[in-house]
Amino acid sequence: MEWGSESGAVRRHRIGGERRDGPAAAPQLEREALAQKPLADACGGDARTRKRSGEGSGGASRGAGTGLSEARAALGLALYLLALRALVHLSLQQLVVRGAAVGHRGEFDARQARDYLEHITSIGPRTTGSPENEILTVRYLLEQIKLIEVQSNSLHRISVDVQRPTGSFSIDFLGGFTSYYDNITNVVVKLEPRDGAQHAVLANCHFDSVANSPGASDDAVSCSVMLEVLRVLSTSSEALHHAVIFLFNGAEENVLQASHGFITQHPWASLIRAFINLEAAGVGGKELVFQTGPENPWLVQAYVSAAKHPFASVVAQEVFQSGIIPSDTDFRIYRDFGNIPGIDLAFIENGYIYHTKYDTADRILTDSIQRAGDNILAVLKYLATSDMLAASSKYQHGNMVFFDVLGLFVIAYPSRVGLIINYMAVMAVALYLGKKLLQPQNKTATYTKDFFCGLGITLISWFISLVTVLIIAVFISLIGQSLSWYNHFYVSVCLYGTAAVAKIIFIHTLAKRFHYVNASDQYLGEVFFDVSLFVHCGFLTALTYQGLCSAFISAIWVAFPLLTKLCVHKDFKRHGAGGKFIAFYLLGMFIPYLYALYLIWAVFEMFTPILGRSGSEIPPDVVLASILAGCTMILSSYFINFIYLAKSTKRTILTLTLVCTIAFLLVCSGTFFPYSSNPASPKPKRVFLQHMTRTFHDLDGNVVKRDSGIWINGFDYTGMSHITPHIPEINDTIRAPCEENAPLCGFPWYLPVHFLIRKNWYLPAPEVSPKEPAHFRLVSKEQTPWDSVKLTFEATGPSHMSFYVRTHKGSTLSQWSLGNGTPVTSKGGDYFVFYSHGLQASAWQFWIEVQVLEEQPEGVVTVAIAAHYLSGEDKRSSQLDALKEKFPDWTFPSAWVCTYNLFVF
Repeated sequence: MEWGSESGAVRRHRIGGERRDGPAAAPQLEREALAQKPLADACGGDARTRKRSGEGSGGASRGAGTGLSEARAALGLALYLLALRALVHLSLQQLVVRGAAVGHRGEFDARQARDYLEHITSIGPRTTGSPENEILTVRYLLEQIKLIEVQSNSLHRISVDVQRPTGSFSIDFLGGFTSYYDNITNVVVKLEPRDGAQHAVLANCHFDSVANSPGASDDAVSCSVMLEVLRVLSTSSEALHHAVIFLFNGAEENVLQASHGFITQHPWASLIRAFINLEAAGVGGKELVFQTGPENPWLVQAYVSAAKHPFASVVAQEVFQSGIIPSDTDFRIYRDFGNIPGIDLAFIENGYIYHTKYDTADRILTDSIQRAGDNILAVLKYLATSDMLAASSKYQHGNMVFFDVLGLFVIAYPSRVGLIINYMAVMAVALYLGKKLLQPQNKTATYTKDFFCGLGITLISWFISLVTVLIIAVFISLIGQSLSWYNHFYVSVCLYGTAAVAKIIFIHTLAKRFHYVNASDQYLGEVFFDVSLFVHCGFLTALTYQGLCSAFISAIWVAFPLLTKLCVHKDFKRHGAGGKFIAFYLLGMFIPYLYALYLIWAVFEMFTPILGRSGSEIPPDVVLASILAGCTMILSSYFINFIYLAKSTKRTILTLTLVCTIAFLLVCSGTFFPYSSNPASPKPKRVFLQHMTRTFHDLDGNVVKRDSGIWINGFDYTGMSHITPHIPEINDTIRAPCEENAPLCGFPWYLPVHFLIRKNWYLPAPEVSPKEPAHFRLVSKEQTPWDSVKLTFEATGPSHMSFYVRTHKGSTLSQWSLGNGTPVTSKGGDYFVFYSHGLQASAWQFWIEVQVLEEQPEGVVTVAIAAHYLSGEDKRSSQLDALKEKFPDWTFPSAWVCTYNLFVF
């Protein structure tokens, strides 16, 4: 690179005149220049009267060698970020670091766990209530547990129980609904010392799967890991102090029903003092600790002390618990209904095939199983021998800040310590900036003015950058090219990332060219470093004030840059932006930028697949563009000063604009197809197909409408636009109309996601005739003394049913026999009840009470019941099979038969 040849004294506002010899003349020159300077405007002066040194024939030239070389600076920063990204990639690919050989006695053996996994997934999809789930999987688990019991050490005792709970609860997930379950299945194993134990730690997995998916990662692999952990612990010659309860639950995909049945009804539940929940939001990779507590820092310390391959972040915890991610786990049940602290782990890699037919055992690496097993075994053993477990309530004091460093180790400390660290960092910045801003006015007037102008320019550049990428994203969505990056993530970086960077550089280049005309490069570099430091300090203060543990990230982005600036300040003053300065500057930024890229990977690894199944109402390009703009702002913050230190930025802006333009044109032309059928890396489009027959009854019980068809829901923003060329009959002419007077628009929603998926299609088809039809009847209608109507219903049908309620004008639903007795509305005002049962369930009988404020001739309430046939012969129809065959390979059509009956009372 080419570096400046001027002396270290910062020359400010030089207007004409010849450069004087010797350092002693510099102060005099500055005083003369300031004396000649006209009155400045609010942002530092009138640009037309200020002439940048070296840019005019009359000005004092700074010399050809002054300033950073644009090409070298841009290339250097790009290579720096790429090198950091390569380090992040290497750390993520390194799943297991282990010295001992696999299979040694007392160690977790991934090969044995894989054998369990392959046997479970070979059974096929395991929906609750199906023989595959209730009989075949349960039988296999019991057989393996029996073999483990035979091999166990005499120090331990193994007890096995098959629980069949029935219960009900309400949950605020997906806008709020109520769940009812009957005779579902839990396989519970208790490993304890021979003399018994008064306290226990729980390990939880679920062996059921969603319909039409083998569920290898979600969650058969976790159950396989637990079986192997049980085998290793039971054969160990080391005595346990406490019991370890292994819960293999059979109804998690029914929105957490089996865990509720266990924690509220099983006699062993009272022993549990802590739990570990094993889940999945992707297929394989590293398992992330994304929830802990609540307020039990000793659990985090247990994970930190015991886990061999740590991967944990409080950032994930706060993001997940914010509700941004439309998902939930059994962690919520144990926390809310059991008041038990725990650790929630999940595989997050490759979420594209989560809950699809591609979630097979062969896609999960053995090393991924090994690292999960090593961690779970170590943490469970630590907790089962810990003195803290017995008195866990004594250690409930506040939250923990925790995060791993490239998977090598975890840093954890109490949030109160984090509070002290954060405010110390804020105070350090206040002292650093205060020294500059609060000096005598004649020395700092120009600096203060330029600092706040720089702050304004930075914020404006970020705002314009965000607006620019949002405009592009909205345009891409309007022309029907949304999700073009779904199968080619680099396209989004080239389109939205480069646009954001180019706009930021462009705004600062304008400021440098037309506003800061006479300021030296060194001076501006220092001003804009201080601006970035101030902004990050503001974020740190705000996050700390909100009580967020994630504020540690801002603390990193304040402490290390400030320390770096103090270390390189003298060299920068003397020699300018020389090679030594650049090297030390980038070295000082190593930790914040490395950790930022580490977190950014996790964000995109989690959110990109979710955007392909987030419904028809949320434009995914707008979301992704916003995230990329935010990442750009963070990553560019401490490099903005390089714009002012460089000679020029024209080539960089042109290059970025060219890349963005090419990407934009390619996306607009439809070059990039969103989905992939590549067997090695499928990224399928998800479609739900329900062959249904609907029957609508009036107040007198007469059928007023009856129709049949295949109801079609696309799970992403593109709807059916990519499928119409392959299946012309699915087009906008068959868009499903909303039945305004029926709850949830008169459609058989499996879950209350109607507010996320408003684009539906309804293709006429013959009636369905399940061999085991659903029956629904009014058992009694009673007038209560308190002017309400009590309606008692009875329903029988398949393992999964949905019940919907809408009250009429002048009526309110006051109570019912479900949940805790208080009706919970779904989003939109209707009531939704999710019902499921295992094998041989009795008739479902329940009641609702409607408070009648004003009599209506149309009745007081409309109810409907949908029966979903997710397994067995009734699941299929010839028309459904024929339509499924027409779908292209890059789709995942999940199909089943259902019936829908609506009544007015």
